[in-house]
Amino acid sequence: MKTLNIGLIGYGFMGRAHSNAFRKAPNFFKLPYQPVLKAACGRDEAKVAAFATQWGYESFETDWRKLIARQDIDLVDIACPNDLHREIAMAAAKAGKMVTCEKPLSMDGAEGLKMVAAIEKAGVPNMVWYNYRRVPAVTLAKQLIEEGRLGRIFHYRAKFLQDWTISADLPQGGAGLWRLDVNVAGSGVTGDLLAHCIDTALWLNGPIQTVNAMTETFVKQRKHSLTGKVEKVGIDDACAFLARFQNGSLATFESTRYARGHKALYTFEINGEHASIAWDLHDLHRLQYFDHRDEGRVRGWRNLHITDGDHPYMDKWWVPGLQIGYEHSFVHQFADFVQGLGEGTPASPTFREALATQYVCDAVLKSGSTQRWQKVKQVQDKK
Repeated sequence: MKTLNIGLIGYGFMGRAHSNAFRKAPNFFKLPYQPVLKAACGRDEAKVAAFATQWGYESFETDWRKLIARQDIDLVDIACPNDLHREIAMAAAKAGKMVTCEKPLSMDGAEGLKMVAAIEKAGVPNMVWYNYRRVPAVTLAKQLIEEGRLGRIFHYRAKFLQDWTISADLPQGGAGLWRLDVNVAGSGVTGDLLAHCIDTALWLNGPIQTVNAMTETFVKQRKHSLTGKVEKVGIDDACAFLARFQNGSLATFESTRYARGHKALYTFEINGEHASIAWDLHDLHRLQYFDHRDEGRVRGWRNLHITDGDHPYMDKWWVPGLQIGYEHSFVHQFADFVQGLGEGTPASPTFREALATQYVCDAVLKSGSTQRWQKVKQVQDKK
């Protein structure tokens, strides 16, 4: 079996999620390549060394440029803050490395377009980690829609709620709080949380044409962890927007970090002419399904427990009735990527596909600042 030597850049939350996927995928999926955890990279030598030891990486680096230059690295996995995605991805592509990148793809659409051009010029396999597509219940929703069970789609509604930034004493910036620093994150809940909702929506329901958004920054100033100074907060704490899809359906999206009592409430519901489906991250192994064509006396919402062997991905895991969790979505996505390498087919979303989500985020942020409807730029087909 051929080996796939992986170089990971970033050792935080996503670095752990990705590393777990690299280790677990070959145990449960028959893959054409054997993943090898070759090197982990981070700026803090002591921390990255400890991370590499804990997760079984053969070596570590403190400079991502050195990692990319290594001849023993096949795949560069980007799991670091957003402001580094473009430079690292473009350098890795130029070096002929495969590239996988944590979401969002980039700081904005213009930057993302440059990344797509570089990746496609190099012709290297690539993927962006929008992992919720690989939750079996969400994948089943995709299958039901493609089978025409919902019929014409009328409505799509999604929300992603958290509550961890409510305290005004919470600083911005630095290793743990870079998501509150606009110069590092690019945006707040729009790029961090709504990007997930948008990617899933585009995958399930097609392109979004126009948006009308409200954004708000509730705490206007925060102390910066790196400078020690009180500085203006540039990210959006909350965002709600209306959208119209290309297929004519209407949508509402909402995200905030100020919903007390919610740590990661991500839900979506889709209403069609024949049926509706709904999903909740807190109950991620279940899909709610309503079919109006059922006999009237027993018509109602069905609670589908997604654990059987004929459900997406579940034949690779346990016996029916035993569920899986959040981390498995990363395992599934990495397994799909490696399977694609063997078959010569890309695993979605590619950089080009993820650019579509970036364009929606751009339009949402512009609408929030102008208080006007905005047309979403569409990604052109690859020539």
